[in-house]
Amino acid sequence: MKPLKQQETLPKPVQTRQHKVGKWNESLISSDVNQIWIELHRIVSSHPLVRASKRAGFLVEEGKYNAYTDLTQELFVALLSKERFQHYIDTEMTDAEVEAEISQIELTNMLTAELRKRYPESYRLARRISTLIQSSPTFKRFDNVNNPEAHRRLADRLYGLSEWKIVKMRRDVQEMHERVKVVSFSSRDTRMVGCTGDAQIVISNVELEKLIIRVFKAIDSPVDVRSLRSFVMSRLPIMDIHLVPVGGSGDSDDEDKMHFEIPDTRETPEEDLLRHEAETGAAGFVDNFLLNLNKSVRGKVKQYDRMINVLWYCYLISDSGTQLEVAEMLGVSDSLVSDYRKRIEAHLQQLSFDGVNEARQFEKALKRKVRGMLTEEKEQIPV
Repeated sequence: MKPLKQQETLPKPVQTRQHKVGKWNESLISSDVNQIWIELHRIVSSHPLVRASKRAGFLVEEGKYNAYTDLTQELFVALLSKERFQHYIDTEMTDAEVEAEISQIELTNMLTAELRKRYPESYRLARRISTLIQSSPTFKRFDNVNNPEAHRRLADRLYGLSEWKIVKMRRDVQEMHERVKVVSFSSRDTRMVGCTGDAQIVISNVELEKLIIRVFKAIDSPVDVRSLRSFVMSRLPIMDIHLVPVGGSGDSDDEDKMHFEIPDTRETPEEDLLRHEAETGAAGFVDNFLLNLNKSVRGKVKQYDRMINVLWYCYLISDSGTQLEVAEMLGVSDSLVSDYRKRIEAHLQQLSFDGVNEARQFEKALKRKVRGMLTEEKEQIPV
């Protein structure tokens, strides 16, 4: 019976079913445009990058098959304009070779170029994340432990911290989505990079690697590269602006399309005056706020100076370090810094603003006032 079982399994190899090759030479020689278009549509519909772009919302569609249809038309025009169809005939390429070039080279290049154009920062950062996790010794792969030679698409490979054991528990993606929210949002690095100097760096490679480590520690599980890139980029200030028409054009070909005007959301003169008055009033809250802090330490100069320093390093600047580091820098205990922070937060909660602009104006005025106080304090210290 064993030979019979082997014979039964032989007619169903994976290779014969995983990929269909069209009759390209027959269609090209006979100039069968309809058949060529059908074969191109089949390639577009089954291409993994196309399906991934569609799931991510990169391909806009209005009908059931519109996204694939438009992309097929773009691919057809691109191949025709580059005279690739004639090249396939002249070089006597086989059907499999034609299929492979269109799918793996022409369509892939067209998609990546479009993604790079529409989402330049997301595309660039996704590439940088993929490169870092593969090249840095801080990370290692978890899906090829028993078979190092196993081939798998990069997006589906599992990575984690190199310090983790191979038997590390793997969490559900939904749980990891919730856990990654505890990772702080990185500030934007506005330095200009690139050969033309027209792109911002967003985040340096050193800081990007630290962010990936923080994400791994938060999710506490090996994760596939596609999800990892999504987690890391959700903690970055990425600005990919893609302009799209919103309608209202008088020369539109679609007569049934609803026409509308974009409302004017700018402030009226009255609203502008009220906003400036509210912001000015918010700036006046600073003196009362500092006076209340002074009263909370009964007017004692030394304690008040410490509280102002805690206010500055723990709330008004972002790169001062942890609470323990601030306590060490000020030469006081961690518990004292914690006590001062509780008092400061209690007085902050007593403030009430009518809008975000008032709060921002208060923060700016408080920062200027405290900076001046600290500068004056340093000048009074004898050298």
